[in-house]
Amino acid sequence: QVQLVESGGGLVQPGGSLTLSCAASGSLSSIYAMGWGRQAPGEHRRTVASMTSDGVTYVADSVKGRFTISRDNAKNMVYLEMNSLKPEDTAIYYCAKRVYRFEPVTALLVSEYDSWGQGTQVTVSS
Repeated sequence: QVQLVESGGGLVQPGGSLTLSCAASGSLSSIYAMGWGRQAPGEHRRTVASMTSDGVTYVADSVKGRFTISRDNAKNMVYLEMNSLKPEDTAIYYCAKRVYRFEPVTALLVSEYDSWGQGTQVTVSS
């Protein structure tokens, strides 16, 4: 069972940037998709970005053009680069994995992912 541990969260001013990292305890080579989700207080968790093993990425409209997902299978790492951050991006950010293939239309559904990490807090505030 691959365990996921997120890091890199913190406090950042509006307009700033932050890069989150997700370390996997095992090999990513057998995992089809890695994703990032977030959950703000009082809201449901939402997937904001996903990347498949063949390099296809999916990004939610709310963060498109600002967030970039990448993965390094050799290092068993997944990253989420966040630019032009807004106060509404404040949330706990989680890394997730999906072992088997999914239909592209479901790539950003929280229910498509097998397991999630413990999360890292991102706060965007002046």
